[in-house]
Amino acid sequence: MPEPQITVNGHPRPLAGVPAHENLLDFVRGLGLTGAKEGCAEGECGACAVMVARPDGDGSRWTPVNACLVPALALDGQEVVTAEGLGSPGDLHPVQAELAVRGGSQCGYCTPGFVCSMAAEYYRPDRTAGPDGFDAHAIGGNLCRCTGYRPIRDAARALGEPAPGDALAERRSSPAPAIAATRLAGFARPRDLAEALALLVEHPDATVVAGSTDWGVEANLRGRRAAYVVAVDRVPELRVLSTDGVVEIGAALTLSEVERALGDTVPLLAQVWPQFASRLIRNSATIGGNLATASPIGDLAPALLALEATLVLASAEGDREVPLADFFTGYRETLLRPGELVRSVRVPTPLAPLATFRKVAKRRFDDISSVAVGAALDVVDGTVVRARIGLGGVAATPVRALATEVALEGRPWSRTTVEEAAEVMATEGTPIDDQRASAAYRSAMLGNALRAWWAETAEPAHEEVAR
Repeated sequence: MPEPQITVNGHPRPLAGVPAHENLLDFVRGLGLTGAKEGCAEGECGACAVMVARPDGDGSRWTPVNACLVPALALDGQEVVTAEGLGSPGDLHPVQAELAVRGGSQCGYCTPGFVCSMAAEYYRPDRTAGPDGFDAHAIGGNLCRCTGYRPIRDAARALGEPAPGDALAERRSSPAPAIAATRLAGFARPRDLAEALALLVEHPDATVVAGSTDWGVEANLRGRRAAYVVAVDRVPELRVLSTDGVVEIGAALTLSEVERALGDTVPLLAQVWPQFASRLIRNSATIGGNLATASPIGDLAPALLALEATLVLASAEGDREVPLADFFTGYRETLLRPGELVRSVRVPTPLAPLATFRKVAKRRFDDISSVAVGAALDVVDGTVVRARIGLGGVAATPVRALATEVALEGRPWSRTTVEEAAEVMATEGTPIDDQRASAAYRSAMLGNALRAWWAETAEPAHEEVAR
């Protein structure tokens, strides 16, 4: 087995002796590459952003990630580029040059992270030059506290095409590095599912990580340490995606990968992605990891509950399939048995023709839900024949709004029905008062979510009937 190492800005850097809890940010700063900063240590500010070469068809894609969250050992065999690797004071990268010319940096603390996120968007394969070619959501996970965003946006909108001979642009035509099977003290990256499951039997106290967007926060802010870490983010069997009949999504696919692969295939999920954290987080967070953490305020669970999703759970004894509605057993607790992994998420088809995702938070983007609602309806000849509604933020687990579903089914899809069902929905769950919202506010938002959906989807004919 080759010696573990990361290629950083074109230079191999050994990983021998790096502890399992050390994140990539601390690792690159230990190399003297101090451009990337720790701002929040939980993936909200983007000051730590770096670029990683990820697979993209037969080639590769420069993908920005939060270096403060991912374990350095999880990048064994991979290629990383920091702001220092993009340009130098005497030879600025186009992104750096535009930021400098347009006044996009003041104190400079956030700038290296902005540079890496903007550079990844600059190298996006299907980006077009010009003001409308740059996706502003690409820097949605990067926060600036002094300059303001207008000059940063102006710099982004001014970017042209990569020049001929740009090494990072040319790198995209070659495959991303093959995933190395890694075994180090306290850390393993298995080569396949069988090895992953064997490791979990061998180390029953192991912590399983994929994107590490949850565990990384625990390690950074709460000092949590794992007796043994098993990284499953590149296990091939966990990275499948199929839309042949049932939609099946591998548990180790990142949310960005699922978003690109599915497009509008599952419209309800297409509504979730732009509201789920930031692009930086979605580039690392996995669909299986998001569900297995069992957060009651996660955004995916309400939508997947409305879609009647099931989970395939894998162990050394074989696979079993369980409804997502039965998966959550308590606060941060699930049906997962020792030695078991989430293998994939299955969404049955055909999909309900009416669907919505509603998220109430203090910020429109890059924030945690106070309340989240996913809903899917089958309406035939004006009558609701099937209703499925998932809720987040109103109980110790994500839950189905069963009473509201009953209040809708068999009745006309009308304002009167919606108003009565909204009153029922306001009583669902057991919301609490906390720093994000009061229980009364959460209950009110549940009912209002249904009313707002009706207001957006009702046709004039429906309005006349309601009057």
